Amino acid sequence: MKFLKSFGQFWYDFVIGDDWKIAVAVVLALALLLAVLSLGLFGDAALAVIGGVLLVGAFSVSLAIDVRPTKS
Repeated sequence: MKFLKSFGQFWYDFVIGDDWKIAVAVVLALALLLAVLSLGLFGDAALAVIGGVLLVGAFSVSLAIDVRPTKS
């Protein structure tokens, strides 16, 4: 049982890490890419570009949320 708990903690730390917002943004970007893929409108190269743009955009939004100034 200890092995399962340690295994779960490793994957939680690996996927979530210090900031859960980045993990959620990446999952949402990948889900959106999957939706675009299922429509079959784009080829492989376009999907790679769209996926890259979505991931960079998702990371940028989560980073902007973290570094915005707080109201005092």
